[in-house]
Amino acid sequence: MPIELILGIAAFSTSMIAAIIGFGGGMLLIAILPIFLPPALVIPIHGVTQLTSNVSRAAFSYKYVKWQLLPPFLAGSIIGALLFGLVLYSVPTTFIPFAIGTYLILNLWYQPFARFISQFENYYLIGILQTGLGLIVGATGPLSLSILTKNLKSKDEVIATSAVFMTISHLAKVPIFMLITHLIWQSAGLVAVMVFSSIAGSFIGTKLRLKTHNDTVIFIIKWLLTLLAINMIYSVVRGTLVAS
Repeated sequence: MPIELILGIAAFSTSMIAAIIGFGGGMLLIAILPIFLPPALVIPIHGVTQLTSNVSRAAFSYKYVKWQLLPPFLAGSIIGALLFGLVLYSVPTTFIPFAIGTYLILNLWYQPFARFISQFENYYLIGILQTGLGLIVGATGPLSLSILTKNLKSKDEVIATSAVFMTISHLAKVPIFMLITHLIWQSAGLVAVMVFSSIAGSFIGTKLRLKTHNDTVIFIIKWLLTLLAINMIYSVVRGTLVAS
């Protein structure tokens, strides 16, 4: 089977999943790509495909986007990209996934913590953390998804607004992609297939989500975020124990 067909199906499927539940597609795709691509191509192709997936997901649900939340997140993202880009490349990042995982679990399920953190939790801060940390570690999208799930009642508003936020976070990586543009052009045919497939996946996934009961999707999002958080914590603890 041609690699374009295999990865086209992967891009379609993962983009559809993200359009239905708001996240997870990018993490699945990054696990699949190394099986079929040389290491140098994995990050640029994943980045372009995910940017397309998020843009198309937001476009197909644009009327549900809470645009008033965009300015503070965008301002925070600019600060985060500059701050983390300059500082954290020289700082150990081993325990960042542990911190993100702990924050997600407490924020979703422990009401005293959720009430306490809400005093400081705002879209400026979420923009700083999601975009800044996104430059150096994976799975930062759930940071905004967790606060949106608390603040917005509609699954469609949560997922559409999250897609816009994640688009901004991915755009912060454009300077990095510009350094490896030649790798993308060398695989232009494969990139085109995956971009088209991710758009198709976003379209089908959005149609399916709009027909799904609101409480069901919100429930699924909260539990999948919880499982993701547990996996983050476990991976750091396991790595620390192995290292010791």
